[in-house]
Amino acid sequence: MQIRLENTRGFCAGVDRAIEIVRKVLEQKGSPVYVKHEDVHNKTVVNELKSLGAIFVEEIEEVPAGETVIYSAHGVSKVVQKDSKEKHLEIYDATCPLVSKVHAEVIKYSKLGYECILIGHQNHPEVEGTMGQFDNSFGGSIYLVEGVEDVSELQIDDPTNLAYVTQTTLSIDDTQAIMDSLKKRFPKIHGPKTNDICYATQNRQDSVKQLALECDLVLVIGSVNSSNSNRLREIAERGGVDSYLIDSLEDLDHKWLEGKSVIGITSGASAPEHLVRELVALLQDRYSCSLYGEKERADEGISFRLPKGLRST
Repeated sequence: MQIRLENTRGFCAGVDRAIEIVRKVLEQKGSPVYVKHEDVHNKTVVNELKSLGAIFVEEIEEVPAGETVIYSAHGVSKVVQKDSKEKHLEIYDATCPLVSKVHAEVIKYSKLGYECILIGHQNHPEVEGTMGQFDNSFGGSIYLVEGVEDVSELQIDDPTNLAYVTQTTLSIDDTQAIMDSLKKRFPKIHGPKTNDICYATQNRQDSVKQLALECDLVLVIGSVNSSNSNRLREIAERGGVDSYLIDSLEDLDHKWLEGKSVIGITSGASAPEHLVRELVALLQDRYSCSLYGEKERADEGISFRLPKGLRST
């Protein structure tokens, strides 16, 4: 049995930044430090941060007045920002800069009085935060579209003042199909100058397509609530191979490996590298697998600065 390890894998710059913000704030402030929603969608990472003193909450109401709160990488709504200030919370914003870019687009369109369409998944925290950045006091509205079938159901007042944005962690192919459908129905629709789907999502999806061609099983390390990890599993499956999402070694069903000769391994943008190492070591130890491909993660050349006050220099 052979292992093919995809080197475009694991933490993206936004996740690296979000985790480092929590660690730095805990170093400076000590426990407790509250985090609005899971900082990143990975059970292992969240448990590690809990062990350091982070307290994860879903609602700002759960944070005592005057305490420290960190917004997760997924971003938050204007209501959350307002409530935080009213409670006199010390705020650290770990929103991924690429999500903040989408927020800026939504705010711009709302101030222009446009109607805006967000392509995304209902109930995902990034979607809730982005939709919550839209200010309808200027006369516009924001709508959520999850699939091509939703486009025909849209009731738009003024198609000439209409724009779209997207969640950053979607399937590139699925999103393109929705954008094409929107442009067909609303020829004058405005869109972002650059793709809203983040570089890490694009890179990992491109890589897993190739990985699926070279393997007869693909294992994606990532949590079930991780949008980008789920998309990787789906893309590999569409490539014609069995594909499974595993959060930790305990999730591995060894029956999946029966009759397989080449096992592909990758990980989502919120999955820590040590989980990849542990999976490879387990397979090598139990099945005497040979390892093919790059052992080290690729350097994608992207990094985001920490907020002022948390930077070393």
